[in-house]
Amino acid sequence: MKVYTTDDKELIMEPSIKWAGNPNIIIAVTAYGLKATIQVLDLQVFGIPRITLKPLVGIFPCFANIFVSLMNKPHVDFGLKLLGVDLMAIPGLYRFVQELIKDQVANMYLWPQALEVQIMDPEQALKRPLGILDVTVVRAVKLQRKDLLGKSDPYVKLNLREEKVAFKKTTVKRSNLNPEWNEEFSFVIKDPATQVLELRVYDWDQVGTHEEMGLNVVPLKDLTPDEPKVLTLVLLKTLNPNDPQNDKPRGQLVIELVYKPFKEDEMLDDIDDSGMMEKAPEGTPAGGGLLVIIVHEAQDLEGKYHTNPHVRLLFKGEERKTKRIKKNRDPRWDEEFQFRLEERPANDRLHVEVYSTSSRIGLLHSKESLGHVSINLVDVVHNRRVNEKYQLVDSRNGRVQIELQWRT
Repeated sequence: MKVYTTDDKELIMEPSIKWAGNPNIIIAVTAYGLKATIQVLDLQVFGIPRITLKPLVGIFPCFANIFVSLMNKPHVDFGLKLLGVDLMAIPGLYRFVQELIKDQVANMYLWPQALEVQIMDPEQALKRPLGILDVTVVRAVKLQRKDLLGKSDPYVKLNLREEKVAFKKTTVKRSNLNPEWNEEFSFVIKDPATQVLELRVYDWDQVGTHEEMGLNVVPLKDLTPDEPKVLTLVLLKTLNPNDPQNDKPRGQLVIELVYKPFKEDEMLDDIDDSGMMEKAPEGTPAGGGLLVIIVHEAQDLEGKYHTNPHVRLLFKGEERKTKRIKKNRDPRWDEEFQFRLEERPANDRLHVEVYSTSSRIGLLHSKESLGHVSINLVDVVHNRRVNEKYQLVDSRNGRVQIELQWRT
C-alpha cells in the first residue's frame, strides 16, 4: 500500500488489491423475448484503487467524504456457462468481454474521475463547538388522552434538527395528562444562527408504536446568550402553519433554555473529556488496565410474550447482569461493571444480550431474547472512551446504549 502526505487535510492511500473466489452466481437474462440463465464462475478482480479521505475533521469518524478512483484499468476474470457450455471458450469472446468491462469501468472511475461517498456534511463537521445549550423540560399541561382506557403515558424527545446525533429523552410519566419532569439536558452548539431545537411529546405504549401527541421547535437565534428563558410551547400536529389540524388543542409544553457561548479562551476544537477520565486503581498491571462497562439504557424493546428486560454481559468467560425492570420497553439502568485486565483488550469482543424473564408460575415462555450485539473493543482501547447506541440483532427496532472506558 502506498500512502501520500499532502498539505491538505486529507489522507490518500493506494492499496494493491487482488481478490479471487469461486462463487456460484446465477444470472437471469432476457433478450428478444427469450429467457436463459447464465452461471458465473471463478471470479477474479485485480486493481489499484486510490482511496482519498477528506477533509479530515476533529469528530468521529474523522473524515467527511470518501473518494475512490482507479489508477489503471482493472483486471476482471470469470467463467460463463450457458446450459453447461463454457461461453468463454468461444473464439474471440473472452477478449471482447474483458475489454468491454475494462472500458466501461474506466469510463466511470479511472483517475481523475472518482466515486464520491459523503459520510457527513463537511461544513458542519469542520465547525467548532461555540457553546452549550442547557434545556430543562419542566412540565406539560392539558395533554390530550390517547389511550382508549385511562390516561396517556407521556414522555418528551429532544434533538437538534438535521443533526445526525442521537435524540435525548425524558422519563415516562404514567397515566398523567399534566406531567411534571424538571429534567435537564445539554447539547453542544456549533451554529446558533441556524440550529433549531425540536421537541416531540409521545404517548408510551407497551405494545406497538408510541403515538405522537404533539411537537414544536425553538430556533436558537431567538435566544439571548447567557440569559435563561422560560417558554410555553403550544403543541402542534405539524410544523406547517397552514395545516388546519394545528387548530385542535393538544396541550402545552413548558421548558427553560439557556445558551452559554464559550469564551475565547474556552474555545475547543472538539469536545474531549478524555482528560477527565479516571485512572485505573493502584496495582493494575503496567501493560493492562481497567475496562469499565456502563449499561445506560435500551429503547424500543419488544417481547413476544412479556417485556421485563435485563442485560447480560459476556466477556472473557465472565458473566455480569443488570437488574430486571418490569414491563418497560425503554428501560434505564445506568449500572457499571469493571474488569481488571492484564493486557489491552484490542483483539477482544464484548457480547451483550438483552433478555426478558417472567416470574409467573406455569408460563410456557418464561425467558425470551430481546436482541443481542457483539462489540469490538479496539475503538475504546485507542480512544479511551466510547459511548454509543447499538442496534440489536434479532430485534425490529431495539437499541441499547453502552458506555465503554479503558483506564490505565
